Parts: sequence; structure tokens; C-alpha cells
Amino acid sequence: MTVENQKLEGEIMRTLIVDDEPLAVERMQILCARIPALQVVGTASDGGQALRLVTALAPDLVLLDMTMPEVDGLSVARALADQPQRPGVVFVTAHDHFAVEAFDLDAVDYVLKPVAQERLERAVERAQERVTARRAAPEQPASAPGSAWIEEFWVPHRSELVRIAASDLDRIDAERDYVRLHVGERSYLMLHTIQGLENRLDPERFIRLHRSTIVRRDRIAGLRHDGLGVWSAELADGTMLRIGRTFLSKVKGMAGR
Repeated sequence: MTVENQKLEGEIMRTLIVDDEPLAVERMQILCARIPALQVVGTASDGGQALRLVTALAPDLVLLDMTMPEVDGLSVARALADQPQRPGVVFVTAHDHFAVEAFDLDAVDYVLKPVAQERLERAVERAQERVTARRAAPEQPASAPGSAWIEEFWVPHRSELVRIAASDLDRIDAERDYVRLHVGERSYLMLHTIQGLENRLDPERFIRLHRSTIVRRDRIAGLRHDGLGVWSAELADGTMLRIGRTFLSKVKGMAGR
């Protein structure tokens, strides 16, 4: 971690570690001890204890395991989301398929086990930036317009998760139990259903062309009638995508037809 990042805001983040595996807690304590910006104020071995300690200790940051008996990490994060002065949450887990649910809960980051020192440092930097941004931003109403739509994805790529803003997506293709997110010339595979994502994406920005394809509206350059009631959408890069009959009326409505 750079000196500049160590001194961000000149504050120490009071940190609670939550994990039901004693060895995992010990490892996180060692990693945290190497980060000057952190002060570990407590540890919890289950979700219920974590919630009690958050109330008692008022930490700035919770390093939260995802899978725990009885009260799991997602349940803890949901409970914390209702608190007016909620701490930042960084999920620390061996499982990458909870990423969409985690960021629905406004998680700061999602770190995969085994946790590397550098990766934890980046998560702490993000947590510090989040604190700074919240203090600088004006008070927002509880139900801000547009908050129902997902704004970012965190997808597994090599040994970590990559952040992809929804606004950067070009299109989404279904691949069996997965979806492929296309961003420019790159693509990322994520465990999710295309129907589930369609329900979460802003319909003013995205439209479904086919049972296996969603595209960003501003990527559609034109529509072409191929005869016999078959239509295709031409994307800005020249790609032609077949429009399913179920979705044709909505797509043509976008073009005012």
C-alpha cells in the first residue's frame, strides 16, 4: 500500500472480523496487522454475534465471511443495511457466485479466499474512498430514483473479481446456467440467469432481443426486416442479432413502429 493510501483521510478504520473458522480469523488478523489504516477491535464466529458486536463496538468496517451456520453473511449485511450509521462491508469468501447478491447490499468489495495481502489492501482503499465519498455527498433520500436497478457487476476473472459497471455493458448472452457479459472486445462469464438479470437492469438502458440476448439500447444502430416476419437488430459494430418473435413488438416500439 502506498504512503498516500495509508494516510487517506488520516484516519484509522475500526474493523470487525467475522468468520466461523478460527484459522481464517487468525489469518485475517495477521493480514490486518500489516495495514496501518486498520485497527481490529473485535472478532465474531457467527452472524448473531457479529450483529451484537457491531452494536457494541460501532466498527467502521466489517470483514465478513459469506457462509456461516444459522445467520450467514448475506443476512448480516441485510441487517446492517437498515442501520443509519452502517459500517462498510467487505465480503471475504471462498465462493464467487454470491457477488450479485452482495453488491445489491451495497458491499464495498468482495474478496476471494485465500486472501492475498495486496488484495485486502485494495479492498481497504475502496472502503476508505467510500467513507470519504459519503461524507462529501449531500444527504440523499432513502429511496433515491433508479435505486431499484443494478448498477455494477463483480465477476470472477482469474484469481479475483472484476468490477463491471452496468453502463459499460454492450450486451449479455445466455450460456446454459451462465451469462456472458460483453464489454468492448472482452467478455466475462458469470453464474446467473438471463431472466434474472433482465428483471434487474434498467429498461430505459437495456432491451431483450431474444430469449438468450439482452443489449444496451444505444448499441442498436438499426432494425432490418429479413422477410417472412423475421427481423434482426444491427449493432453499432456491425453485428447482426436475430430478434425473437416474443420480443419483436417491444423492440419495434423502441423505434416508434
